[in-house]
Order: sequence, then C-alpha cells, then structure tokens
Amino acid sequence: MTTAPPRPDSPYQSYVYAYPHKTAYRPLPERPPLRDLWAGEAQHALSLYLHVPFCEVRCGFCNLFTRIGSPEGLTTAYLDALDRQATAVRSALDEGARFALAAFGGGTPTYLTAGELERLCDIAEQRMGADLQAVPLSVEASPATATADRLEVLAARGTTRLSLGVQSFDDAEARSAVRPQKRAEVEAALGRIRAAGFPVLNIDLIYGIDGQTEPSWLRSLDTALAWQPEELYLYPLYVRPLTGLARRGEQESRPAWDARRLALYRAGRDHLLAHGYQQVSMRMFRRAASPQAGAGEYACQTDGMVGLGCGARSYTSRLHYSFDYAVSATEVRGIIDDYVATEDFHRADVGHWMGGAEPRRRHLLQSLLQAEGLPLADYRARFGASPAEDFPAELAEFAERGWLDGGDAEFLRLSPEGLAHSDAVGPMLFSPEVGALMAAYEAK
Repeated sequence: MTTAPPRPDSPYQSYVYAYPHKTAYRPLPERPPLRDLWAGEAQHALSLYLHVPFCEVRCGFCNLFTRIGSPEGLTTAYLDALDRQATAVRSALDEGARFALAAFGGGTPTYLTAGELERLCDIAEQRMGADLQAVPLSVEASPATATADRLEVLAARGTTRLSLGVQSFDDAEARSAVRPQKRAEVEAALGRIRAAGFPVLNIDLIYGIDGQTEPSWLRSLDTALAWQPEELYLYPLYVRPLTGLARRGEQESRPAWDARRLALYRAGRDHLLAHGYQQVSMRMFRRAASPQAGAGEYACQTDGMVGLGCGARSYTSRLHYSFDYAVSATEVRGIIDDYVATEDFHRADVGHWMGGAEPRRRHLLQSLLQAEGLPLADYRARFGASPAEDFPAELAEFAERGWLDGGDAEFLRLSPEGLAHSDAVGPMLFSPEVGALMAAYEAK
C-alpha cells in the first residue's frame, strides 16, 4: 500500500458516507445558536447518534476520531459532558421532536463498562427523549469489548443491531492490518453476541490487506457466513495519512493494489450473492428475508441528524456542524479534553453551510450510491427538476463509463460496474467548493 494520493482513474478515491466530509468543515465565526438552526426544521423523524471516542487499540488502517485508552475518570467526565450537551441540544429542538432511529458509534462504544453503557442509554432516553425500545438502535463493538455483561445491557436496552468489527478471520492478515486479535477470540465474541439475541448481527470485513489472496478472502467470508449474519459489510482497505499503515510505507504499487482490491471486491460480491445475500450498496449486503435494522420512516437525504459527542456531526437543511476533527493521537486528546471541559453547548462551532446546489448534490449522491438508486419522481418533487438537468456533465460521464443502468425509466441507478466504482462516483459529484476545502485541509 502507498500513502500517495489515488490515481485520477483509481476506483478508490474516497469512501463517501456523508457529504460533505468533515475535512470541508471550517470554524463558524458567527457561532450560530442551535435553537436558531433547528427552528422551522422538520423534526418528526430525526436520527440520533452518540459518539464514544475511545478504543482499546488503534488499528493500522484507522483514521477515526478516537483515542487509545483513557486516564482514570475520563470516561466519567466524558459522559458528564455528553449529558450537558444532550440537555442543551434537546432544549434547542421542538417540544414534539421525535427520533426514528438511534446509533452508538465511535471509537468503540463497548469500550465503556456495562454501567457506563447504562448511562449512555439513559442520556439517549431521558435527556433526548429517544425511545430505544421502540426505534432501531445500532451499536458498534469490537471482539475484545463484546463481553457478556456489556451485551446484556445493550440487549435489555433495546439494541436491534450489533455490528462487530472483525476485518479478517485470518490471524496473519489481522496482524498485517495492525489489528491485534486472534480468530478464536473473534469467534468467542460472536458466540456471546448470538447468545444475547440481537435481531441483526453485522460483521465488518476488509479486503486489500497486504498478503491477502482471493482464497484467504473467501475463507474469511465463509467463516463469517457460518454465523449466518443478517448483514455483512465489505470494506476496501484505505491507507490514510497519520495512520499506522501510512507510517509503514508502500507495500505494492498503486495500480497493482487497485486491481487486487477490485478483484477481491468482485469475488466477495459474487460469493455473497450466491449465498442468498442481497446487495444494498457497494459495501453492504443483507441476507434475504432477514430483518432490516434501519427505519423506513427516516430518510438520510431529507431528515435531520442530531449528533452528540466530540466526534459526532449534526445535519439541518441549512448547516452541517460538528466539533474540530483530527486523527493524530495528540490532537485527538486535546479535542476530547476541550470537549470534556465545555460547559455551554448551545452553539455550533465548526461546520459547512449547505447553500446553492449542495442539497441537490447530497440528495443525488446519497441515493445513487445505494443499489436501489434514486426515484426520479422524489427528486423532481423536492427540487422541481431532474438530476439530468441539474448535473448533465457528471451523469453523461457516468453513462460513458458504463456506470449507469438504463433499464428503468423511473429510477436513476448505478450498473453493477458503477456500484463497483462507488468510491470514484461519489467524489466526482463533489462540488468544486467542497473539493477545494477538502484539498486545503491539513491533516492533524
């Protein structure tokens, strides 16, 4: 792997899970009050996200906002700050605001003790008013922290989806990705998760690890399939600045790595399709007839998100906002310390205003990257135009590359080859302004 920028024709430009990325956020000099930001916003089906910025180890590929370990008392102080933030944010929402789904992410939420997880759930329910027993609740975990007492708390408090970061069942590949774990430990954790009775088990796997071959990749997939997970996420490996793998340096040429990742993706996709899984996106596969962990009432393209915690982001129709973002251990510790010391959470400090055509780009991007595609009638009803009218150059290029499926007049949908190139499709839809902001961001 290499730390150089991806080639212009690489299928792996960037993983787009939100638009714009936090590297396009900037300090907001006006520090707008949250009450003003949420005034007039639709609040009948919000998403709630609580961020826990702690892990027991940092994997070699990880560029998430997280710190390793916590000094005595820090998790308690962090939950205290989370409680203060929740109180401030809830006061900025309408009295009748309600949540359609919730998620705990990180970091590793199960880094917290069982008692601390109880408190995290209390903050979501008692401070924010989310009914965790009535809405889908997704929680991320690692094998080492998926202990029986923690899982018992999460199951009792209404968790419907438990996502386990495995990455590889091959011990040598796990070491290569700088993820210290043993297959026996992972399988023991999966046994505890299944025993806890969560309706949806998701397993995360990564392809493109140094030394990984198609046979070893398929063995990992078969090991995962033996647990009959309702969902599987297949992630291409990225090597980001300031991560452990970036410090290790180049292992193979970029063109060779791109070709290997694309071949492994296709092998994994075909393997899961042959075993009765449906493709939801480039990364997500769902077992046929399994329960869905998402909320049909919530639409990420149009409904707002409330994020709590120093690594969480929030969305209104006009502004996406968060706190400062970093990857390096020193910078992350400083941001967490500042968050813990904050008393007043009534204003937004860092973000990106969603003016001009940005809402249209976001709607198109987040719909097109799903296998089902974009219902053209929904887009026209919201914006009074078609995607082809708003983004003729981008869609023409996608069509020329064979990335669009022209078989349904009512949907704009990626072809199988387009889905395979989702990490190029997404960045090609970024606005010039967002692209310039991201390019100007200095990693820290």
